[in-house]
Amino acid sequence: MTLLITGATGDLGARIINQLSKLLPNELLAVSVRNPEKASDLAAAGIEVRQGDFDDPAHLEQTFAAVDRLLIISTDGSTEERIRQHGQAIEAAKKANVGFIAYTSVVNAQESTLNLAEVHAYTEKKIAATGIPYVFFRNNWYLENEETAIKTALQTGVWQTVIWEGKIGWAAKQDYAEAIATVLSQEKIDQQIYEFSGNPLSQSDLINQVNEVQQANIVIEQLAEKEYIAQLQSFGIDEATVAFIANIQKGLRENQLNVVSDDLTQVLKRPPLTISEFLGSIDLT
Repeated sequence: MTLLITGATGDLGARIINQLSKLLPNELLAVSVRNPEKASDLAAAGIEVRQGDFDDPAHLEQTFAAVDRLLIISTDGSTEERIRQHGQAIEAAKKANVGFIAYTSVVNAQESTLNLAEVHAYTEKKIAATGIPYVFFRNNWYLENEETAIKTALQTGVWQTVIWEGKIGWAAKQDYAEAIATVLSQEKIDQQIYEFSGNPLSQSDLINQVNEVQQANIVIEQLAEKEYIAQLQSFGIDEATVAFIANIQKGLRENQLNVVSDDLTQVLKRPPLTISEFLGSIDLT
């Protein structure tokens, strides 16, 4: 069996391939990266490194040749760019006769009104339409997404939010990576959709735990949407990006990431890291 991971030099991809190397022989693993030089450490470890670019679909078919299982890690960029890239990758996988496709999606992808979900809903449907067996790893929010904001709040004593009491199923990237690697390493994958989520909490819950762990006294300042948008504009952010960010926050406020699922716990065979445990594992100075 050859298991190929795309985007393996990105943060999530690197964590997944590292975890897979603990579960499977390296000679069964391959990665697709735009710049193979950045994956020299993987090559040195005996993992096959292939050049692959989602914007070069003709070559991508060659990249995916003789692959039994393929993990497509969702790309970065605009919605239009990501839809194009994902579509091209899926078409290349189909032409290359890939035996199985896995994809990193978002929780509740087909029903969510979160603007980020549009890409994932499209990609899931595109994969399902190929007729190739598949599994979707629907990830909730990364705790790492909050690191910079937490550091700022520790410095200023204020946490500004427009999400109010919307709940988010935060989990650490390492837990997502470990769960994804665990499923991919199984001899047979029966489940088609995994909703990976931590215990949904509000930002008030988050800051209460930050205060407890750091012995801080951060106060929460609830912003109105207009105030938040004006603040983004004051940073010189272009209007399209302001609208995109504001729409993400609106979705979070409307509980689009308030997804209760024990899939992550079941796959890990343990509870995911709590916020307090995560905070204790990172440098917040």
